[in-house]
Amino acid sequence: METEILKSTQIQEASDFLADGQLVAFPTETVYGLGADATRPDVVKEVYAAKGRPSDNPLIVHVSGPEMVWDYADIDYKPLAEKLMNAFWPGPLTIIMPIQPGKLSKAVTGGLTTAAFRMPNNQATLNLIKTFGKPIVGPSANTSGKPSPTLAKHVYHDLHGKIAAILDDGPTKLGVESTVIDLSVDVPTILRPGMVTVDDLLKVIDNVNSDHHKVKAGEVPKAPGMKYKHYAPSAQVVIVDDKSDFNQAIEEYLAKGVSLGVMAVDDILKEVPAGIKTFSLGDDVISASRDLFAGLRQLDSDKVEYILAQGFPDADHGEAYSNRLNKSAGNTHYKN
Repeated sequence: METEILKSTQIQEASDFLADGQLVAFPTETVYGLGADATRPDVVKEVYAAKGRPSDNPLIVHVSGPEMVWDYADIDYKPLAEKLMNAFWPGPLTIIMPIQPGKLSKAVTGGLTTAAFRMPNNQATLNLIKTFGKPIVGPSANTSGKPSPTLAKHVYHDLHGKIAAILDDGPTKLGVESTVIDLSVDVPTILRPGMVTVDDLLKVIDNVNSDHHKVKAGEVPKAPGMKYKHYAPSAQVVIVDDKSDFNQAIEEYLAKGVSLGVMAVDDILKEVPAGIKTFSLGDDVISASRDLFAGLRQLDSDKVEYILAQGFPDADHGEAYSNRLNKSAGNTHYKN
């Protein structure tokens, strides 16, 4: 199969591929997703196969607006859900709710009685869903466990020959996946942090549990990214939490005779010795979040063995960055 690169205006072509039961990668404001008809279990199973993704990991259902959600979700949750939708959609918030019996297949829900819904803030993808007329599933369009794609070329690298097309709308704006909130429990609970923070949510609803649930052995996760090692390049990522430790960390790894890459903000990169591969994370946690996955991919393509990556305080928007970086590093931190 030859994977076509479509312009963001080639909506009808992308819709035709979906209608034909094929897979199409699509842009969002967070990362690129891998789209398929959410109402066809046979096609949804092809998503798992293309990604090499475990089939007990549920998929997010992408919609063009709130009205599409209520064809599938339990309407009893509408008052609370619509408070969040009105405040944050289109945008990087995924909402988990119980679904109406038989409305979505186990291939979408991971065998659960709940499903995750999101309206992405990308006009090309909203046009695609409207033209297609049905929701589409949309896990990140990458090989399972690898850094998520923030450019069409990242998708092509991982999935060319496995999917029909990629709808290219340039680089994504946020770079980390959506916040996931579960409304099916007594207190709305964040299962995955993102750019919609706890403080943002508390401006709209009365109570939010921000203690991220840890998936136990044998338990099916309610949302993507909860169970398996994610976002990991082939190189070993090591997080440097204190920026004053970078020089010492670089010296120690060079002394080991390994090839090394450094991923940090510009002020730190100015001090990195010549000859070491580097990737700029800009100047703050917002730019670092946007460019995190691109940096992991770039340094991996440079064939380094270790990547020293800058840590940020685990607060506000830094929580999403830290969550993804810790998963990519397997919680490996530099100790001086």
